[in-house]
Amino acid sequence: MGDWYKESFGEDYLIVYKHRDFGGARREVEQMIGWLDLPPGAKVLDLCCGMGRHSLALSEAGYEVTGVDLSEPLLREARAQEGSEKVTWLCSDMRGLPLAGGFDAVVNLFTSFGYFEEDEEQIKVLREIRRMLKPGGKFIIDFLNPSCVIRNLVPHSTREDGDILIDEKRRIQDGYVKKDITITSKEDGTPRQYHECVKLYPLEKFQEMIAVAGLQLEAVHGSYDEDEYDAECSKRMIFRGVRA
Repeated sequence: MGDWYKESFGEDYLIVYKHRDFGGARREVEQMIGWLDLPPGAKVLDLCCGMGRHSLALSEAGYEVTGVDLSEPLLREARAQEGSEKVTWLCSDMRGLPLAGGFDAVVNLFTSFGYFEEDEEQIKVLREIRRMLKPGGKFIIDFLNPSCVIRNLVPHSTREDGDILIDEKRRIQDGYVKKDITITSKEDGTPRQYHECVKLYPLEKFQEMIAVAGLQLEAVHGSYDEDEYDAECSKRMIFRGVRA
């Protein structure tokens, strides 16, 4: 599968995922605030913050926020947003963060997990989450629900954004959900191709990895509406817990 994430989260990502709006992030953060139950000024780490939608909403809510991502183009977009000066932005691989820790909460959102081939690499991420947290600190990991993805997979779709044609092909293969994205400008006709690959971890395996990393799971939600997770019906697996 390779290090696809080093290529796919560039300028074109902002075109493909333009529909992920800041208003939706604010609504999700409102629910997360209730789950985290943190005092004003609490330190929150947004791990794999992307273009900063949730980091900025958390900052607006009164928290001291650090946003970390491996993509410089996405971090540039984050820094260009209103209010970005209140957030600390860092470029780093999530498996080894240049931070000492001391956070009241760590959030990992929008399926920013499962990018690596080996389970041990995913566990490194969970161990970094634990290391970043104060004792008693809280975490939220928002991951896809594998059975829902498999059941509702759309093998092929196309759409236009101005003079840009976006072609997306999706498949389930060897325990991963894989997406091949081709972006073509009508102006020059030159295609740009990207790949995404996320490992499909069922609930039990994810719970096992969380425990191995030394984190304590408190609840699993099926959405930001606080639904209990249902393997067949839920769109998401949102893990919520603490560092013991």
